[in-house]
Formats: sequence, structure tokens, C-alpha cells
Amino acid sequence: MPETSRRGLLFGTAAISAGAFLTACTSNEPDTKETAANSQPAADDAKPGKPVTIGFAGPQADHGWLNAINEQAKARAGTYSEVTLEVTEGSNDTAAQIGQVDTLINKKVDVLVILPADGKALTQAGLKAMRAGIPVINLDRIFATPQAYRCWIGGDNYGMGLNAGNYIGEKLKDKPNARVIELAGIDNLELTRQRTRGFDDALKNFPNIRKVARQAADFTVESGQAKMAQLLQAQPNFDAIWNHDDDQGVGALRAIDQAGRDGFLMVGGAGAKSAMDAIKADNSVLKATVLYPPTMAASAIDLARALGQAKGISGIAEAEIPTQVTVFSAVVDKENIDQYLPTGFN
Repeated sequence: MPETSRRGLLFGTAAISAGAFLTACTSNEPDTKETAANSQPAADDAKPGKPVTIGFAGPQADHGWLNAINEQAKARAGTYSEVTLEVTEGSNDTAAQIGQVDTLINKKVDVLVILPADGKALTQAGLKAMRAGIPVINLDRIFATPQAYRCWIGGDNYGMGLNAGNYIGEKLKDKPNARVIELAGIDNLELTRQRTRGFDDALKNFPNIRKVARQAADFTVESGQAKMAQLLQAQPNFDAIWNHDDDQGVGALRAIDQAGRDGFLMVGGAGAKSAMDAIKADNSVLKATVLYPPTMAASAIDLARALGQAKGISGIAEAEIPTQVTVFSAVVDKENIDQYLPTGFN
């Protein structure tokens, strides 16, 4: 899962979800059961505008969420007949990605959308584009200075933890001496620390609940299985677990099945299709997942198109696109799974 700093919510306390944001460049209400990028109305005026060439420098698709980011961007651009998308080969190597951004700058694209392998390391590339007169949409992993982008759009990692904690808290609020555990992500990432901080802050509202263990994994199936097995061995009794990432959650569920354990609920993170399917089937301990929606990449294309055509956002008084958009981390369980199921990623 990407590394990002938690940003201030747009318009004071309001957060815009990626699914909801897709309506910002449309004049029609979306079908709440069709929230994937390519199922949304494509244009705010239903007519092609000024031709825009958007450069997209995205990540290497070595994780389900990162692959979904790339696919969402391509699918969204394909809904606009006047948009040409120049896509670089995804890379997690900062030097290679800097070179790819340089290539897009030399091609004189109208707008750049960049999800940097490392926000700090790619800051100079963002600054170079901005100084060349090419506005930058900084996607999720944030640059070190706002001078390197025109608009940042990304996820709310603190909000993920907060919403996961509140969901678990509500489920266990009437259980005396409830015990929860946490299967975190990569501990040296700021996003992991933010998710844990949000989770801990939420649990402060439920004095009957105590977090008794935490283990960090690596956002992979293998690490999820190994670290979950360790937690299960060390904790014979607990009531809930929050797992930061649905990819590592596949391994965690494998370890739980192998140990023959149940009697607790599990909340995942990100919104993978495997997690959505398990929640829909309601035949495992996994009862919910907290979204970190890759549809933010589709929204980044919307923003880039609007920027290239000197448009604002439909329904908002300002004539320009905003500086920051923080997507909302909705909790998905069996009550609302049908609404979010189309957004699940492989």
C-alpha cells in the first residue's frame, strides 16, 4: 500500500470519496451499485472539450492495489474521446521513474499525473514539470513540497484506522474486557504508523476494549500468513483483528483456517475483490474491509482533464479545481457490500 501523509480534508471537515468524486465532473447522479471508473458518465457537459494529452507515470503493478491504480487511470481516460493518455511503464525504481517523467515533459504533455515510487525522491521531477508549465496531479504518495504539484489527491490512512477502530468498537461495545489484535503493514512506512494511530485513537472511545497484540507484516500473502500464525499462537483468546491490507489478509485467513480458529471478527483494509467476495459470502471471520479506493486514479484523470480544459468542478462554485482532495475510507460489510462490490480489485 502506498506511502502518503494524511492531508487536510477538502472544505474543512468534508472528505470526498473517490467514488463520490467521480460525479464531480458529471451532471448526472451515478447508479450507487455501479461505482467502477468506466461505469460513470464521462463528461460534465456530455460533449468532448478541448483536446488534452495527459501523461501518466504510475507504479509497477506488483500489488493488487497498484495494478488497480493503473487500470483505473486507463479506463477513465478511455471514456473521454478528446483525451490522449501517454502511459509510462510502471516502475518502483525512483531513477527510472524520474527518467520517465522527463520523457513526458519533453513530449510536452498538457498535464501530468504522477503516483511516485517515492514522494520525496520524485519531488524534483514534479518541480521540473511545474516550472516547465505542465501542471501536475500528485496521486497519493505526496511530494515533499506543494510547489511540485497543482493538486494532490490521495487516501486517508489515519481515517482507515479510525474507521476500522470505530467499526470494531461498535461491534464489541457491550462485551466486557474485549480484546483486539492488529496485523499492521510495513512499519517503516508513514502510512502504517498513521493507520495504527487512527485505530488506537478510535479504541480510546471504547474503555471496555484493549489492544493486546500487534504484528507488522509486509503487504504480501506470505507475510500475512506467517505473521498471523505467530499472533494466533501467542493469543489464544481475542475478539477482533484489524488487518491493514487485504492482500496480506489472504494469507492471514489461510493461517486462521489452518489453525481452526474462529469466534472473532476480522476487518480488512483496501477493498480487494477477494475480501469483498468473502464478505458477501459471509462464511468466514472476515466481516468487513475499510476502503483505500484505487478509483482515486480515475478521479485524478478527471482532475487532469478539467485542468487541461481550464474547467472547474460541476456543482462547486470555484472556477478552478481544488488544491487537495482526500478520498474517504468507507467501511464495507454485508449491509452495503452490493454498493461497493464493483470496485473490488484483483
